[in-house]
Order: sequence, then structure tokens, then C-alpha cells
Amino acid sequence: MSLHYEQFELGATFSSRGRTITEADIVQFAGLTGDYIEIHTNVEYAKAGPFGQRIAHGAMIFSYSLGLMTQLNLLNDTVIAFYGLDKLRFTRPVFIGDTIEVAKKVVEKTEKQDGGLITFETTVLNQRGETVVFYIDKMLIRYAHRP
Repeated sequence: MSLHYEQFELGATFSSRGRTITEADIVQFAGLTGDYIEIHTNVEYAKAGPFGQRIAHGAMIFSYSLGLMTQLNLLNDTVIAFYGLDKLRFTRPVFIGDTIEVAKKVVEKTEKQDGGLITFETTVLNQRGETVVFYIDKMLIRYAHRP
């Protein structure tokens, strides 16, 4: 069941299930976006690169983080708008076979006329608990009872 603005508490944390990144994910993302940069799609090129193998697209991992949190149904019925994104950072590579999960923390609440604005610190972690992506996202959420 989705939460209304009033039900989010400062400091509350939420975690997703894991999702393993596959070669098919990278191929499909490249096809959907047209991003065929060789560090993602060319095995031989990537072997000679800084990571020694292909890495997942950062934008794909960010997109998957949105999907993983959607599966928790925290906001699906109460979100009004994805309000903004700040401080997006890709801090470590994600490789084929890595498993990611998402942790969100409520860091700010602001009442607006059309709904309540929730600010989250969002961290995407790999299977070793290392941060691979970090960002601050803001969501405009319906009030349970209009103030």
C-alpha cells in the first residue's frame, strides 16, 4: 500500500530486493538508447580499458534503481510528480553478474500547495555493500488529508 506524505517519517529507510545485471540488460539498454559506447558493448575494447571488462551504463543502473523502488509500492498510488534530482554520482562500476539493491532514506519533508515534497537520499549498492550510485531525489506526494 502506498504511503501519503504524512506517513513518511524523517530518517525512515526503505530497501529494495536485489537485481542481477546481465549481458542482456546491457544489450537491450544500448538498443533502446542508442548508447553503444564500447566500454559497454565491446568485450575486446573493454578488456584493454581501466576496468578490464565491460561495465553497465550508469544511466541504466539509475533507471533500474527507480524500478526497484517502484516494486516496493511506496508511492505508486500517491505520487503526483518526480520533482527533481540532485547530486547524481556514479561512484563504482557495475559489471555483468553484479547484483544491485537500493536503499532510500527520508531526509526532508516540505509542505507545498499541491502535495508534500519528500526528499530522499538514495544509494545503489552492489552485492559487496559498496555504493555504485548515489543521488538525492524529490517526490511530490499526495496528502492523506489536505492541509
